[in-house]
Amino acid sequence: MIHTDIAEILCVKPKTEKRTKTMEEDVKKKKNKKTMKIEGEVVVMKKNLLDFKDAMASFLDRVHELLGRRVSLHLVSSLQPDPANEKRGRLGKAAHLEKWVTKIKTSVTAEETAFAVTFDWDESMGPPAAFVIKNHHHSQFYLKSLTLRNFPGGEGGPIHFVCNSWIYPSHRYRSDRVFFSNKAYLPNETPELLKELRKEELKNLRDNEKGGELKEWDRVYDYAYYNDLGAPDKGPDSARPVLGGSPDFPYPRRGKTGRKPTKSDPKSESRLALLNLNIYVPRDERFSHVKFSDFLAYALKSVTQVLVPEIASVCDKTINEFDSFEDVFHLYDGSTKLANGHTISKLRDVIPWEMFRELVRNDGERFLKFPLPDVLKESRSAWRTDEEFAREMLAGLNPVVISRLQEFPPKSNLDSTRYGNQHSSIREEHIKPHMNGLSVKEALGQNKLYILDHHDALMPYLTRINSTNTKTYATRTLLLLQEDGTLKPLAIELSLPHAQGESHGAVSKIFTPAEKGVEGSVWQLAKAYAAVNDSGYHQLISHWLKTHAVIEPFIIASNRQLSVVHPIYKLLHPHFRDTMNINALARHVLINSDGVLERTVFPGRYAMEMSSSIYKNWVFTDQALPKDLLKRGVAVENPSSDNGIELLIEDYPFAVDGLEIWSAIKTWVREYCTIYYKNDKAVQNDTEIQEWWNEVRTEGHGDLQHESWWPSMQTCDDLMEACTIIIWVASALHAAVNFGQYPYAGFLPNRPTVSRRFMPEPGTEEYTELEENEEVAFLKTITPQLQTLLGISIIEILSMHSTDEIYLGQRDSPNWTVDDEPLEAFKRFGKSLELIENNIIQRNNDKKFKNRTGPVNIPYTLLYPNTTDYTREGGLTGKGIPNSVSI
Repeated sequence: MIHTDIAEILCVKPKTEKRTKTMEEDVKKKKNKKTMKIEGEVVVMKKNLLDFKDAMASFLDRVHELLGRRVSLHLVSSLQPDPANEKRGRLGKAAHLEKWVTKIKTSVTAEETAFAVTFDWDESMGPPAAFVIKNHHHSQFYLKSLTLRNFPGGEGGPIHFVCNSWIYPSHRYRSDRVFFSNKAYLPNETPELLKELRKEELKNLRDNEKGGELKEWDRVYDYAYYNDLGAPDKGPDSARPVLGGSPDFPYPRRGKTGRKPTKSDPKSESRLALLNLNIYVPRDERFSHVKFSDFLAYALKSVTQVLVPEIASVCDKTINEFDSFEDVFHLYDGSTKLANGHTISKLRDVIPWEMFRELVRNDGERFLKFPLPDVLKESRSAWRTDEEFAREMLAGLNPVVISRLQEFPPKSNLDSTRYGNQHSSIREEHIKPHMNGLSVKEALGQNKLYILDHHDALMPYLTRINSTNTKTYATRTLLLLQEDGTLKPLAIELSLPHAQGESHGAVSKIFTPAEKGVEGSVWQLAKAYAAVNDSGYHQLISHWLKTHAVIEPFIIASNRQLSVVHPIYKLLHPHFRDTMNINALARHVLINSDGVLERTVFPGRYAMEMSSSIYKNWVFTDQALPKDLLKRGVAVENPSSDNGIELLIEDYPFAVDGLEIWSAIKTWVREYCTIYYKNDKAVQNDTEIQEWWNEVRTEGHGDLQHESWWPSMQTCDDLMEACTIIIWVASALHAAVNFGQYPYAGFLPNRPTVSRRFMPEPGTEEYTELEENEEVAFLKTITPQLQTLLGISIIEILSMHSTDEIYLGQRDSPNWTVDDEPLEAFKRFGKSLELIENNIIQRNNDKKFKNRTGPVNIPYTLLYPNTTDYTREGGLTGKGIPNSVSI
């Protein structure tokens, strides 16, 4: 990269041969020059005591300030070119933050401080459109904004620069930090004197020449494969395949860190120590201090909650087992005082995870219980009903998989030459007693048969998965839509690969509803196996892959190719907040080899490989909610209806609420985009948009770049569709599959993530145990105690709203743009979301919609926007759509 210093370049002296003429011009200019004082306010935030080096850094900053090494700002003219470089605006005189020594404080909390700043400005230079800032202090600070008050010659109002960026000492940068005012410009409409600064700032963010490991002050956005999940230097059991860059393991790209390769595999990237959370993402993508404080507090609280029952289990008769449902209920009912050193020593032998070993402290503190999950608040048995089991496919934490059955028996799409006959073994005689008098043909014709089908996704991996301690099936669950709008389970098919090899097809058993005796116990186990499938698919595919992973390439490409003054950047940027940071943390402790997900979800070490196989069939345009519903057959086209579709399940809470949210987002995006793009030609001529979309396709999702479904980005409709999908996925879709985790799966028997043994066969000890003590048999089949505790502690963290949450229809600053039309359109968007909030409350109170609350009496609020909530309380609220994938 070319080393540049804007302040120096723009102030360089003219060449000698032109000096006489230039001096004459300067004399004339000085006679006409009118200097004025511009008063401004700069809002900054220092680090806080969560960073224990902060006190010394603040002291050194004061020393630098007293020695004249201050924070300087130069305004950039939008009208007057610099004599040395006519492509750039002229710089004004340096101004400095006033009273730094007395104003800045070191605090336990992250506090904002407002500084006065006064600029000497030549009125002929016109309104400033940008400013340059140089930090000559010892340490970094967070620059929130600069506001110039009542600029003369303008419209009389303030000029806002919304910055929201960490400013490191100037020697850390190759070029000065530049910030633009909050006016949006398409590339060809940018003021001439800003075009070069606009291009250079994007070049700095790409910084393709930056080699080696990236540091916290680097501002580089670049792509990498998922080659950081394994730890091959620990041995072959800890190695994992590289995801991305190959036909066998395609995957979206992640953010580059530049860490060196491992010693044993040059294609794999080395990993940081487990407790080192200093994973590179561009500094402005990291959690705020408030968010990070919440995150650490939730994590530490959850760790203690895991330790308490583990301590108790050391002296228990069956270590790492729950002996009854009452044992599980006790997680939420009681609290325990930490035991003595001898017990802690035994505990360290029981708990294998190094993070827990590191964090155990024998300090006598009384630890808090787990909060009672919503699924248990009304009743401790309602979760076991067939109605609730089925309802959660429409209104639970994974309502995005169920589809309409369009042919019977269900068919498989797996390659028969490799996997043999994988079609379903369910026949009409299996389900006839439960069909409410309908034949299969009648039910198909009336659109009343539905299926939760995980067979094809899991079957190719079952042989390997079942070679571990996991013992599970590929499942199909058939359901009947009843007259009251609820779903009724008809049969569950549990399938295994043939004992003679995968090519011989599947071996399947069919289980049908029963309430009493051992048959009732068997049916409860069959539902548990189906729930295990759905839990794994939810975490790996619905949640991780289809929200977290697929959005990250859009974030990287947007920062590399769209200027901060680009209107589409301003539209999308709120929906990218914290995503790169949470994804980096997930790769570090959740989805890595031997990480939390491998320990708690049944695919184990094959989890991420399985998600790669699903990504092969991912289609960007199908992520639009109406298309998704049509593809799953739960809706049909109806041009006269809103969104052009009609739901076949009227009481489908996710779809009903989701379609209203989708429509509001679509309207907002359309109104916003038409302000800046008057015709298709404007999209075609937008160089930044074209480069952005090309990079999304060829780099970010490069393994799918040749698919024909990619929008060509040649029309306004292409652009609006893409932006609507991105916002939907990052906000509402993620909220729907994330924040219901603790309410429903915080009680793991309702959503088990692992099965440890197969269905008991008559005549075996396991079958006898099932007859004599169904609870013990059930609990021995599903997730054991430690994995349960670890699992629910993690989903408690993931289900928490941060206290600095910004919800759909909210912005972090009211001054995000100076343009009136977008501000008015955004107000309308907020109003439409408020109406949706009222609609959701009304539907939840309408007793005819049984699926909205169900036997467990949990109102469906996962798609309640929460636009009207500015309390910033956070926690396990079970409602609210954050703008972004931020947890």
